Amino acid sequence: MFTLRFDMRAPAAGAPATDLYACAVQMCEWAETRGAVVAVLSEHHGTEDGHLPSPHLLASAIAARTTRLAIMLAAVPITFWDIVRLAENIAVLDIISRGRVSYAFGIGHRAEEYEHFGVDMSRRGAVADESLAQLLRLLTGEPIDIDGRRVQVTPPPATPGGPYLLIAGGSRAAARRAARHGLGFISQVASEELKRFYENECRDNGFEPGLMQFPREGAPTTVFVAEDVDAAWQELGPYLLHDAVMAAAYRHGDDSVASISRAQSVAELREPGGPYRIFTPEEAATYAEDGTPLPLLPLCGGLPPALAWPYLERAAMAAASI
Repeated sequence: MFTLRFDMRAPAAGAPATDLYACAVQMCEWAETRGAVVAVLSEHHGTEDGHLPSPHLLASAIAARTTRLAIMLAAVPITFWDIVRLAENIAVLDIISRGRVSYAFGIGHRAEEYEHFGVDMSRRGAVADESLAQLLRLLTGEPIDIDGRRVQVTPPPATPGGPYLLIAGGSRAAARRAARHGLGFISQVASEELKRFYENECRDNGFEPGLMQFPREGAPTTVFVAEDVDAAWQELGPYLLHDAVMAAAYRHGDDSVASISRAQSVAELREPGGPYRIFTPEEAATYAEDGTPLPLLPLCGGLPPALAWPYLERAAMAAASI
């Protein structure tokens, strides 16, 4: 098994965005019959390398070309969205995909994006709480009152009550937000204390804990598979480094997130135990033999499709060999 993640970065040194977007859809179509369990699409705005700003549109294209592949949008910064338009997008995408799209909502962590949307960052927690409560009501398809307005999302989602929703974050506030509504929780940090806090908060709110995902200490978050690891690092290194440097820049010194590397060179990125790994087929099979999916980012850093496809094919073969 393996997962696919697409950020759609298209730096000047990489492939054109038109090629990358077309390839992402093709890869999902190819991979759903070869061991892919989910395609994860992220969301960021106003970045210099064109990070995917509209995951709903890409998810719609992927859903139209696949029949059973699960798709997750993670994380969607709920604070940047007009909540009625967000609910309508979710409902239509749920219909198109026949319920295959799920969502992990965050609150955003880049001041640049709050400026981009003209949202007060100091109120992001309160905005997220209010927006989430309204969204859950809107997704029922029933009319609700918002500031004295009668609002109803039509057509309603194909999934009764709306698709599966989670909260993403690395704080008690995020875990509490998930627990208040009985939603699942995706943590960006490996923390037993936070896990216990979420579980207790769920039960205090009358819910059993939902789906939980916490990073494993020392586990990679981006994997490629190659016969010749040294040659692969030489070929892939600049693209992986671009991804790592940009992702770290989003965090402004926060190193608690499992996927973040502070490497400034390919050599540093390659040091043992980092989040970016290149496995041999045998190493990939060993990693996945306990049922842990290989976390693939096949177009990492704008990697040209002609270079990316052999690594994806090799990873799928390694996963299938178990």
